[in-house]
Amino acid sequence: MSMNRRQWLGVMGVAMGSSFLPALGAELKPPVAKVLPVKDTYFGETLTDPYRWMENDKDPDWLPFLKGQNAYTRSILDHLPGRDALLKRIVELSGDSVQTADLQRAGGKLFFEQRVKGADNFKLFLRENGKDRVLIDPTAIHEVGVGHFSLDWWTASPNGKYIAYGISKDGSEDSVLHILDVDTGKELSETIANTEGANPQWLEDSSGFFYNQLTGKVATPERYLDSQARFHKLGSDPASDPILMKRGLDPKVVFENIQAPTIATAHGSKYALLFLSDVRPEARLFIAPLADVLAGKAKWVQVADFEDVITGVDLHGDTLYLISSKDAPRGKLIKLSASAPSLAKAVEVVPQQSTVLLDIARAKDGLYLRILDGGIYHLARLDDAGKVTPIALPFDGTVGHPWADPTEDGIYFNLSGWLNPTGVWRVDAKTAAADTGLNPPQNIDVSGYETKHAFATAKDGTKIPYHLIYRKGLKLDGSHPLFIQAYGSYGSAAYTPNFAGRLLALIDQGAVVGFAGVRGGGEYGREWHKAGQLENKPNTWRDLIAVCEELIALKYTAKEHLAIGGRSAGGITVGRAMTERPDLFAAVVGGVGWFNPLRYVAEQNGYGEEPEWGAIREEKGYRALKSIDSYHAVKDGTKYPAALLTTGVSDPRVAPFHVGKMAARLQAATASGKPILLRVDFDAGHGIGSTRSQADQEAADTYAFLLWQTK
Repeated sequence: MSMNRRQWLGVMGVAMGSSFLPALGAELKPPVAKVLPVKDTYFGETLTDPYRWMENDKDPDWLPFLKGQNAYTRSILDHLPGRDALLKRIVELSGDSVQTADLQRAGGKLFFEQRVKGADNFKLFLRENGKDRVLIDPTAIHEVGVGHFSLDWWTASPNGKYIAYGISKDGSEDSVLHILDVDTGKELSETIANTEGANPQWLEDSSGFFYNQLTGKVATPERYLDSQARFHKLGSDPASDPILMKRGLDPKVVFENIQAPTIATAHGSKYALLFLSDVRPEARLFIAPLADVLAGKAKWVQVADFEDVITGVDLHGDTLYLISSKDAPRGKLIKLSASAPSLAKAVEVVPQQSTVLLDIARAKDGLYLRILDGGIYHLARLDDAGKVTPIALPFDGTVGHPWADPTEDGIYFNLSGWLNPTGVWRVDAKTAAADTGLNPPQNIDVSGYETKHAFATAKDGTKIPYHLIYRKGLKLDGSHPLFIQAYGSYGSAAYTPNFAGRLLALIDQGAVVGFAGVRGGGEYGREWHKAGQLENKPNTWRDLIAVCEELIALKYTAKEHLAIGGRSAGGITVGRAMTERPDLFAAVVGGVGWFNPLRYVAEQNGYGEEPEWGAIREEKGYRALKSIDSYHAVKDGTKYPAALLTTGVSDPRVAPFHVGKMAARLQAATASGKPILLRVDFDAGHGIGSTRSQADQEAADTYAFLLWQTK
């Protein structure tokens, strides 16, 4: 059930701002964090960190602080009028949808990972003869004191007889690798720990696979350093799996401890590829005969270094196809010999276009190209004759990475729009796109909504794309709550058209929902990424500010109705927008946000991020990191907007101390009287692996908070 704006105003009563807090009880206050200042001096500049103790999750005051903050937050959010109605609508919207997260064809079989209608988590299915059989159900795994398990990743063997997959608990992503016999439904005896991001690469005869294994301890800064590439033969003891690449093993392959080695195979090729990758979109690439790799005597030949900017690879027999962004920031496709690889002798197959060449996928009938144009995706197919054929899609939207099998024609892919529910589509050899029906139609009426794609102008003249979704008939009078989200990191186009789903519950209350394609993302390729990276990072949050000012000028909203949001690295974007322009926003939502990047040295997912943000041991890196640190940008006595900050205690990507510190600092510093709330999930992590009900509850809390502060 939904309410129109007038009905919402009626039930909200006096709960329109911070004046609502005393109505819940004047004695309610968040627990005050203890202050134990630590001073750090960087290149002649001294900074004081009042809450350094929060970096130690064994500190006796840490868990009580989180529990006390969450209890206070729950005492507010659970009593917001309208929250229960929002949750009911959100559950209807999310429960009606079927989500397919991954798909693979192997051995003539179709495997797919799906959260079926009404389910709380994803399961792995096999479709045979028109019937679906559950292969892996993480919800059936139970341990005392554990919230839930999730399927992190999986890959089928080429003959379709086995599945290698990773399972972790409570959203930790700390995968344990298992191997399933598809025919019997039984697991093989061997399991392999420390396999987050294992990326198994099967041999063509399905007898074993290469994988990456972590070597550092969980919850330490060494967690993702010095991982190693190994090979597992089915039926053998994993403890005896040979290490085929690690730092220092091969004197001719020298790399840094933040780079992870992955050995990859390709159908019909006698070669193996070695990738050395970190947080950058590009990777170093080597090649060697597969037989030599298995024998432990590979002489790896370097194909490309980071400076060659290779972001996509396809090995097809004796030919390497590469996406290169060197001197072509939007990407071009080149090919070269696998037996004698030389970039200097590479042949250009598809030149750089005005759009961005994102990635490639090999099918029997050709190489499929996924293309991005400012947030809208396209597909094309390159055949063996070198002809590129565009593939017509039914609507503008987001195309997921194509699922291709080199032994079969065509591809499968997810296709979604803001008002088009995500479906699994297939392109056949004739390049005709058709909905497979793997995701059944949703019973959601979207006829009452509309979208807008437009551009705001940043102070330096750059045009910043944004999308809006709202109810039809919207009157531009500045009275509407507006919630706009942004990301802007890693060269990732994070907010491209995907079905609004849960957000419709917020839009139904008269809100406008928006997404800004700020610099630092990948909407326009490498140049767009670099323009919001390292010392250029301020462009990211200032682009968001420019979009917000544009929307106010166009009377979509006004300052007192405007809210911004961002998750993960998007915490930098909204945190610095808030600390630079606290006057511009009524509310801020930071989900599992990176707020104190100067202290990346204290978390497990820290050192590997240096290429994106900078290294603190270098003055240039320190200056860049300080510029993006929202925690140190908070100033006492400033009237900050209301804030809802969230974290999960199992988060392996952004340590919970970032959110804890930021909440404590804002609570101590703000002079606005507006609430600063810290919401904690005690059986979740970064959101990857969270259940549908967990996501529903967070959405209800977020939307109720936003309407409370912006109506």
